[in-house]
Amino acid sequence: METLEFQAEARQLLQLMVHSIYSNKDIFLRELISNASDALDKLRLAKLQDGLEADTSDLHIEIESDAEARTLTVRDNGIGMTREEVVELIGTIAKSGTAELLTKLKEAKESPELIGQFGVGFYSTFMVADKVTLVTRKAGTEGHGTRWESEGAGTYTIDDAQDAPVGTTVTLHLRPKDEDDALFDYADEWKIKEIVKRYSDFISFPIRKGDEVLNSQKALWARPRSEVTDEEYHQFYRHISHDWTDPLEIINMKAEGTFEYEALLFIPSRAPHDLFQRDARRGLQLYVKRVFIMDDSKELIPDYLRFVKGVVDAADLSLNISREILQQDRHIQMIRRRLVKKVLSTIKDMMTANPEKYATFWREFGRAVKEGLLAEPDNHKPILEIASFATTNGSEPTTLAAYVERMKEGQEEIYYLTGESRSQVENSPHMEAFAAEGYEVLILTDPVDEIWVDAVPEFDGKKLRSIARGAVDLKKDEEEKKPEGDFAPLLGFLKEKLDEQVKEVRLSHRLTTSAACLVSDADDVTPALEKMYRAMGQEGPRVKRILELNPNHPLVAGLRAAHERGAEDPALPDTAELLYGTALLAEGGDLDDPARFAKLLADRLAQTV
Repeated sequence: METLEFQAEARQLLQLMVHSIYSNKDIFLRELISNASDALDKLRLAKLQDGLEADTSDLHIEIESDAEARTLTVRDNGIGMTREEVVELIGTIAKSGTAELLTKLKEAKESPELIGQFGVGFYSTFMVADKVTLVTRKAGTEGHGTRWESEGAGTYTIDDAQDAPVGTTVTLHLRPKDEDDALFDYADEWKIKEIVKRYSDFISFPIRKGDEVLNSQKALWARPRSEVTDEEYHQFYRHISHDWTDPLEIINMKAEGTFEYEALLFIPSRAPHDLFQRDARRGLQLYVKRVFIMDDSKELIPDYLRFVKGVVDAADLSLNISREILQQDRHIQMIRRRLVKKVLSTIKDMMTANPEKYATFWREFGRAVKEGLLAEPDNHKPILEIASFATTNGSEPTTLAAYVERMKEGQEEIYYLTGESRSQVENSPHMEAFAAEGYEVLILTDPVDEIWVDAVPEFDGKKLRSIARGAVDLKKDEEEKKPEGDFAPLLGFLKEKLDEQVKEVRLSHRLTTSAACLVSDADDVTPALEKMYRAMGQEGPRVKRILELNPNHPLVAGLRAAHERGAEDPALPDTAELLYGTALLAEGGDLDDPARFAKLLADRLAQTV
C-alpha cells in the first residue's frame, strides 16, 4: 500500500470544492450515479467499436446502504479503471498540487474542460462522508484491481485490490446527520429514493437497491413519438408542470451533428395564475446525458414564452464546475434560438390546422407573446404572423395578414387605436371618421400594446398607424372641408386660453359627431404610456397634445359665432375649459381639477333651465 500526502494547495482546493462549489449536498449521489452511467456507456462503446470482450447483458448500477455501519455504496459493472487511470482521473485534485488549478477555480469556478472528469464530481462525496473508499478494475484486464481511500484531509492511499470485480465500487463512510447544516441521513432508504427520483430517474441503466429498481429509465424525449402514447405524454406534462389539465400541444425536437440535444416541450391549455408575476417560477428543465441539472433554466427560453414547459437534454453543455449554473455560450444560444423557432412555427401551424385550439392559445397567452415584440426585434415577423387582434370588423379577432387582405383600395397603412377596453375604443371620437368611411381599425387593449406598437414599424410593407396620433384626412371631397381661415380667430383664442393644456388647436377631419377630441403628435408619447412611466417612477414633463374641433358640430359653430360677436365675453374661457374637459373625458382621460370642471358644468346647465 502506498500512502501519499496532499500538498498544501491541493488541501485548499479540496476544501474549496467541498464547502464552496456545491450548494446542495444531495448532489453527491447524482455525481456518483452519473459517473457510473458514463462507465457503463464506455463499456458498451468499447465492445461495439473496439471489440472488447465483455459481458454487457446486464449493465446496471447498484446502491447499498447500512444504517448501523453508516455506509452508502454505489457500484457499477462498467468499464472500470487501471491504477494509472485512478491516479489520473481521481487525482485531478490529488496530483495537482499546484496553485494554478486553485487560482483557476477561485477566479472562475467555470472550467468547462474539467466538467465531467471523474475526479471533480467524485470529490463532492466529502461533503457527506468523512472517509471514501474506491475499488475498481478495468474491463479486459487480468489480475487485481486498485483500491483508493482517503479521509479528504492530509493523505490518501493507493493499493492493489485482489479479486476486485470489473467495474467501480465507491463506499462512503457517512458523517453524522446534521439537518441544521442540510446534512441528511444518506443511509436512509427514503432519502436515497428521493434523490434518485429527482436527479437520475431517466438514466438509461437500471439503478437497483436490492430487488427494487429506483429509476423509471423512461426518458420520453429520447423515444420516437410513435412509440409514446398521448396519455404517457400527458402524465409527464402533469409531473413537470403541476398542471392537472392536458397540454394544448406537444413538441418533440432532436438535433444531431456536432452538437446534440433532445427536447420535449408542452404548450399548456390554460395560463397559470402567476403568468404575469415577476417572482413566478419559469424556464425549462435541463438534463445533460439524462442527468437532471436544474428545474428552471431561464437561459433556454425567452421570457415571453415563459408558459412553455418541458425538458431539454443535451449531450454536453458549459456548466460551471458544480453543474448547477448554466453558462452563456454559443451552444446555449443556439438551443434557445431553435426552441423559439420551433415553438413559433408550431403555433403558426396550429392556426391553420386547428383554429379552435389556436383561439384557446391566443386567449390564454397572447398578451405574454406580444412582449416578444419588444424583447426580440429579430423575431418581429414570426411573432406578428401568429398574433391576433380585436377589430372593428366583427367580434372575432383577426390576424394582420387577414387585415391586409381586407384593406380598402388605396389604403397604405394598418390603422389601430389603443385603450383600456373595447367599448372605450369603439366609442372614442377618434373612431368616428374611420367608421363613417368604412375603414377597419385594430382595437388594442392590452397594456403591452401601448409599447410594442412603437417598436414595430410595419407588417408586410404596411406601416402601423395610430388613428389618435398625427393629422388624419380621410375625406375625398374637398367641398366638404371647412376652410380653417374662417375659424382662425376662434382657434387662436382657444390656444391662448388653453395654452397650459394644449400645444395646438386645429380643425379636425376625423370627427363626425363629437365636438372635439385630443390628438398626440406623431412622435409624441401617448397619455397612456406617459401614465405607465409615471407609475414606474419615471417622472417627466407632461406632453401637451393637440385639440381638434369638429367644424360641423353645433357647439363649435355656436362658439365661433359667440366669439365673433364678442371675444371679451366672460363665458367664453369657461366654455373653452368645458370643451377641453369633455374631449379629455371622452377618451378616458383624467381631469386635473375634477371639482372645478363639475362646478363649471353645473353653472352652465343652470343657465339653461
